[in-house]
Amino acid sequence: MMSCFFVFSQEKPAEKDSFYSLSPVEVKAVRAAERAPVTKTNISKKDLEKQNLGQDIPFLLNQTPSVVINSDAGNGVGYTAIRIRGTDGTRINVTLNGIPYNDAESQQTYFVDLPDFASSVSSIQIQRGVGSSSNGAGAFGATINLSTNEINPKPYSEINNSIGSFNTWKNTLKAGTGLIGKHFTFDVRLSNITSDGFIDRAFSKLRSLYFSSSYINKNNILRFNLFKGYERTYQAWYGISQTDLEMGNRRVNYAGTEKPGTPYSNETDNYWQDHYQLFFTHHFNTHLSFNTAVFFTKGKGYYEEYRAGQSYSDYNLPPPIVANDTILTSDFVRQLWLNNNFYGDIFSLQYQKGKTEFTFGGAYTKYEGDHYGKLIWAENGLTGPGTWYDNHAFKTDGNVYAKLLQKLTDKWSGYIDLQYRHVNYDINGFDDNPALLIKTSYNFFNPKIGVSYSLNGWNGYLSYSVAGKEPNRDDFEAGKNRQPKFEQLNDVEAGIEKRKSKYNWGATVYYMKYKDQLVLTGQINDVGAYTRTNTPRSDRMGIELQGGATPIHWFKVTGNLSFSKNKIQHFTEYIDDYDNGGQKVINYSSTDITLSPHMVGAGALHFYPFKNFEFILAGKYVSKQYLDNTENEGRKLDPYYVEDANVVYSFHRGPLKEANIMLQVNNIFNKKYEPNGYTYNYISGGAIVVNNYYFPMAGTNFMTGINLKF
Repeated sequence: MMSCFFVFSQEKPAEKDSFYSLSPVEVKAVRAAERAPVTKTNISKKDLEKQNLGQDIPFLLNQTPSVVINSDAGNGVGYTAIRIRGTDGTRINVTLNGIPYNDAESQQTYFVDLPDFASSVSSIQIQRGVGSSSNGAGAFGATINLSTNEINPKPYSEINNSIGSFNTWKNTLKAGTGLIGKHFTFDVRLSNITSDGFIDRAFSKLRSLYFSSSYINKNNILRFNLFKGYERTYQAWYGISQTDLEMGNRRVNYAGTEKPGTPYSNETDNYWQDHYQLFFTHHFNTHLSFNTAVFFTKGKGYYEEYRAGQSYSDYNLPPPIVANDTILTSDFVRQLWLNNNFYGDIFSLQYQKGKTEFTFGGAYTKYEGDHYGKLIWAENGLTGPGTWYDNHAFKTDGNVYAKLLQKLTDKWSGYIDLQYRHVNYDINGFDDNPALLIKTSYNFFNPKIGVSYSLNGWNGYLSYSVAGKEPNRDDFEAGKNRQPKFEQLNDVEAGIEKRKSKYNWGATVYYMKYKDQLVLTGQINDVGAYTRTNTPRSDRMGIELQGGATPIHWFKVTGNLSFSKNKIQHFTEYIDDYDNGGQKVINYSSTDITLSPHMVGAGALHFYPFKNFEFILAGKYVSKQYLDNTENEGRKLDPYYVEDANVVYSFHRGPLKEANIMLQVNNIFNKKYEPNGYTYNYISGGAIVVNNYYFPMAGTNFMTGINLKF
């Protein structure tokens, strides 16, 4: 009873809202309550445990609505990514206990830097659309909130071990003291994941540590979190050509092949990331609480490459002279480094009493990034310092918001959420354009308003939201006179749901209107690199259907199906013209947005043939996706349907509180499919030459594991 008082700050759990009310205070500030008019999906710790055998977080979210996932290595270990409603990771806001996680410069989320983080997660909330006000990168299609700050009142220990295809191993040790003297708790986790990957040489070596301690008294909670991640992966981010795909060479890897003979063995990505989080929560009374958290994230790492036949002048080095001959080129091994600091504070003041729930909060963060390149070897010798570029970037991000959820009658609730956000960039040069200095700032006002209805198992809502989003760091390299505009989004969401003891169903319709969305067009910037360009207008609209039923006690069915229309109203393509030089311009109207399928569906059959045994058949369908914004049938990903099977058997014996034996067979029908890719095209011989590249997924593969809880 005591621990529950400290976990949430309301007078009593909100009706039909246990997931939200049991969330820690700092997480509740950025999550949407059950009555809030926000499109959302909640995932519990128990749901995660059933499938957490070593694959990364996006793969654990695969059955949620409008989600498409992919993996460079082809088996869900190493670099993975997620799209929601066609929105890529740079537009999906991710927070860890309310603290921003997206990379401040690219705004991408690298889950590979959090190996086995799912083993420490107590709950996840996915918000589709703009969602509620949060911290960090602007939510331009979705938000993923992960929470680890649960209080474990009783001592525990766990040993989790998994083994599977492609020499994949996962080993996890977890332990917690429970409440010591009614005031202290300590939790720790150690994880190790290794895999050879489906793609040739696409190995992963991942390690992580999670440590959390808290002090609790009648009105206060002080918590410290430390989690560290280390990843070493062989590069597999080039994909494979259409020719290799058609020839059946699905596992080929081009990384490292510039080296004569065998591929370069250390063509790897190496990164260390340490997170320090300190939370303080004070409960003034059962209605009013205050939370603040300071954090510091340290990241450092590099990727190493073998580059053949490159000029010394490209690295600002004088050419060597051997026997009176000037050698202009050489093979090099280089490392591209990133050393960054990210720190700041989040806070929230939360009031809840009767029909009123009010939150005032905000955050201030600062990012300091150092980008530099090192040459560590040259076939014909290094003739000078090994660093050929060194530039710095700074970014500050501050926001304040106020949210009010007011119950107007027994059936109706009103919601208003107002956020002001200020972003400032200070960029001192780029790798290929060191003289380009950027200093700019953005101000965003992001209002959200809506109503919700609830009666006898019926729930409905209608909302309107506005969001603004700053460009990524790379967008500014377009040139001094071609600087990008910020992006804007207007989002309308309407949903209805019916819940009964044996069935539930729901439907959401949405319309997301973008202004000045940044997209790749093929246009080249001042230093010859391809850059994103603002497009005046683009739209996403669709309907998401979901439901479930338990007609008999030993069988349950769940599923979701999304239909959408994703269009760029006016699109200009730039194609390199090798015949005449320069680029050719082609205009299009009302074309599909890149990697935005019209249909995404997921469904699962759950069988419980006897006590403590569950057998799950889970399917996933994704319709065709275009590799660029031209809606060209020659540049697309084929539709696919994949079926997975899971078996979970639980038992209790002797000192074991619980033991779970799990078997997961992925892609049981051995479907050959590619959920991700890219295209590069040019004009030669008077014709457009299309070069498509794909990221194939593994055929039938398995993971099996045993989790022991003491």
